[in-house]
Amino acid sequence: MAAARSASAEMQFFDTLMRCGSLSAAARELQVTPPAVSKRLVQLEERLGVRLLSRTTRRIGLTAEGETYLAHARRILADIEATERELRGASERPRGLLRVNATLGFGRLHIAPLIASFVRAHPEVEVQLQLSASPPPLTDDAFDVCVRFGEPPDARVIARLLAPTRRLLCASPAYLARHGTPRTPADLARHSTITIRQGDEAYGVWRLRAGKRSETVKVHGGLTTNDGEVAVQWALAGHGIVMRAEWDIARYLKTGRLRQVLPQWQTPSADIHAVVPVQMQSAPRVRAFVDHLAAHFGTAGTLARGSAAA
Repeated sequence: MAAARSASAEMQFFDTLMRCGSLSAAARELQVTPPAVSKRLVQLEERLGVRLLSRTTRRIGLTAEGETYLAHARRILADIEATERELRGASERPRGLLRVNATLGFGRLHIAPLIASFVRAHPEVEVQLQLSASPPPLTDDAFDVCVRFGEPPDARVIARLLAPTRRLLCASPAYLARHGTPRTPADLARHSTITIRQGDEAYGVWRLRAGKRSETVKVHGGLTTNDGEVAVQWALAGHGIVMRAEWDIARYLKTGRLRQVLPQWQTPSADIHAVVPVQMQSAPRVRAFVDHLAAHFGTAGTLARGSAAA
């Protein structure tokens, strides 16, 4: 192996010498003295047992053996460069196992179809999709890409915004007709609410903001689930008020099956992020998949460190 590296280095030296056309010019390019170049040339000729150059005080010229050595050296160096270029390209192709985590409803409706189109474009990638109500702990090393709502967890991950979205309060017209429409956040405490247990979010506590004003309301209701789609179906059936991401209820708001409650009050962000552990950010399969998600959601953002959770 050492001999091969030495031979390659000698070929590169001789190629440089012939490109420069003189010992002094080669010395300048190699950042050594002319005597050092002359000594190295003599050592190369002694090792090969032939004279490669005919030298005068004014110029150097190739011998027949030198022409043969130079031609073979340049061919071998070109082959080495082509091989390295091919290997670099192979290493940059998306391949290997990609572990994706997403929430139950959003993952089923949106991420699963995108994975199907991704593997068609990148057949060397194998994808495992895990759907869960709560994101896996960062310390578990359980995923390569996690699609989540809200603020990025913290600075231990890289996050890319896929789509901005809001959480909205809504209820069915039938429920509002029976129980009235809340006018203030405090009114929510007197209504039936449908709550969703997800992650570490405070259960049964809704936080709302209007300008500089903020309200925290402890809500009550007989229906709780860890599946957002189930919660929406209960709201459609008239069982109470639900807080849900806009992507999940937009179609029902448009058709009138649900109505927004307290529209002047904002709830915590439901922005969609692709979250990546820091150590996985440069993996070609990870970057390609996040780019695939971003292209679908119409964003052009880049992976960036998450901010500390509030």
